[in-house]
Amino acid sequence: MFQSEKKHRDAYVTTLRRLLDYAADRFRELPASGLLDGGQQYTYGQMRRRVEEVSELLSRHGIGAGDRLVIFSQNMPDWTIAFFAVTAYGRVAVPVLADSSATEVANILGHSDAKALFVSAAKWEILKDCPGVSQLLVICLDDFSVTAPPGAPADHSGVVREPAPDDLAGIFYTSGTTGRPKGVMLSHRNLCHNVKAAFAAAPFGKKTRWLSFLPMAHTYEMACSMLYPVYVGARVFYMTKAPTPALLADALARVKPHVVCSVPLVIEKIYRSGIRKKVDQQPALRWMERHMSWLFHRLIGFKLRRLFGGHLRFFGIGGSKVDPEVEKFLFDIHFPYAIGYGLTETAPLITAKSVWQHRYGSIGQHAFGVQVRIADPDAETGFGEIQCQGPNVMLGYYHDEERTKQVFTEDGWFRTGDLGRRDGDGYFYIKGRIDSMFVGPAGENIYPEEIERLINNNIAGVEESVVVNREGRLVALVKLEDSLLQKCQNVAEHYLRVIEEKKKEIMTFVNGCTKKSSHLNAVSVVKRAFDKTATMKIRRFLYQKKNGENEV
Repeated sequence: MFQSEKKHRDAYVTTLRRLLDYAADRFRELPASGLLDGGQQYTYGQMRRRVEEVSELLSRHGIGAGDRLVIFSQNMPDWTIAFFAVTAYGRVAVPVLADSSATEVANILGHSDAKALFVSAAKWEILKDCPGVSQLLVICLDDFSVTAPPGAPADHSGVVREPAPDDLAGIFYTSGTTGRPKGVMLSHRNLCHNVKAAFAAAPFGKKTRWLSFLPMAHTYEMACSMLYPVYVGARVFYMTKAPTPALLADALARVKPHVVCSVPLVIEKIYRSGIRKKVDQQPALRWMERHMSWLFHRLIGFKLRRLFGGHLRFFGIGGSKVDPEVEKFLFDIHFPYAIGYGLTETAPLITAKSVWQHRYGSIGQHAFGVQVRIADPDAETGFGEIQCQGPNVMLGYYHDEERTKQVFTEDGWFRTGDLGRRDGDGYFYIKGRIDSMFVGPAGENIYPEEIERLINNNIAGVEESVVVNREGRLVALVKLEDSLLQKCQNVAEHYLRVIEEKKKEIMTFVNGCTKKSSHLNAVSVVKRAFDKTATMKIRRFLYQKKNGENEV
């Protein structure tokens, strides 16, 4: 693209309405999106026409500028249609994660003052009996059929307007890993700037294919796999189901994507359950890894790229810190990965870098147009709170002035709550959440993420773990791999013996390679997988107290 055209696009695209208009005018006949099975196929011209039709439908039923509309559905192209039909005409979208419970959705409907609800047929069964839903305008996202509440207007009384850059575009509810859900208010400027920041870090064009499987209601997937492709006229294929290994492998083979945005858990599972396990089981590969590492890396790198369809140019990783062992492996095989960092409150990008400019262990440099600083860095380690300022930072928390004030410094910088440092070349490195750090009896800092990595990377049979502080005692909660227990679960005595041996192994290993302040006082095995956020981070706050029904 010519530089003058890029400058024109950047200057023009200041709202989601302008983003839609630019794409529909510039890429009218190009394919925009579709499902893997061939459904919901749109060109950019067709997409805008459908958006206009749905907006008119909303106006006809009295839903106008400023009104809040919840979107509750699995991923699909019509999710994008609903989002633009809301935001491009001055209304406010309230995206809800597809795995939310009926209670969670009902709370969001009430807190956001929603007047209407987009819901897929698959999710309607969850909500149909929820209190308050019968008083909303309900639009089925599968065919845009409407169920209006008694007395609802049908007279085109919903007046729309073209939004301004600083108008509210969406309210994104998040509980992160610390509880207390918050409604993050993001403007058109916030979301459009993030698209430009993503393009600046990794520029792609209209011939690019995306595969989307992360929740579209999360700002990471929305900015990088929904809005960014519209910005450049690219094509997106959506997976409607959770990406199990089998489904993901099939989708990658069929789409052969150039771009995939993911979270650490996906690639970590591929590495541990697939690659690492196969290497450990084959003597020839183990020998090659030790004695001919260059050939080993070339061979495994080729196989992994082939697994991803053979055309992958960008594998973006965000949402949480990547396990160092897994990243070192990706780095050594020259896999085209890049790590970014951000939060819902920053729409989300704070730091980013392109694939071949990425530095091992880093979360990148400051994103385009964003200022980042380390506040009150430790004199020895350089770690302090990551804070940022820029057009990516939210308007605030909906109906919550107190918490909005708490996350901003006196000079207007946003407090991320994450510990990080910056090197001499401007690359940032993240340590962990400030609120998950423990202070030991002698005043030393204890980072549970570091203990968890020791367990996950060195103890065979461990699927995942979380370390919590229970009244001054460090306790490791561990989820074991199902395959480890399946052989013995019909024999209670053997089952308990395996668990006790694994708990002892974990305790001995961790306490043998950490300083005394980081020694574990207890290990518990959990029966169920840990509850996680949309970006697959464990909700630590749920495990602060012992749960006798879930812990062995």
